[in-house]
Amino acid sequence: MLCLAAGAVSAVLAIEGFTLSWMHSIEKIRWEEDWRIEGKTLVLKEARIRGSGAGMEPPEGAVLKNGVWHYRPQLPPQTVLRLSHSPHAGGYTLCTETLCRPLADHLPGIDNNAVIELRECTP
Repeated sequence: MLCLAAGAVSAVLAIEGFTLSWMHSIEKIRWEEDWRIEGKTLVLKEARIRGSGAGMEPPEGAVLKNGVWHYRPQLPPQTVLRLSHSPHAGGYTLCTETLCRPLADHLPGIDNNAVIELRECTP
């Protein structure tokens, strides 16, 4: 299960994995990350960049497939992801196996400027 929280607003999603995506605020290029819930942590399995631009070069070892750079980030398992929610930058999209929605839509009433926390949660 995935818990989402921003201040007093929270939600729980019954999922084992998800994809986070966003548009780079300057270059307007889409980034995607595939996450899995493993034990009490979130594990980043793969990332993709749908192009390149200033300050957004694909990392060493990235493979270009059909115009998209694929790579495996070297990030240890995380207990919490903290994401900025702001009207000054594009929001995040959270995709499950069946649905993609803006991340903030899972948290109705979220403040315009907030930090969204994602973490594993078990009832």
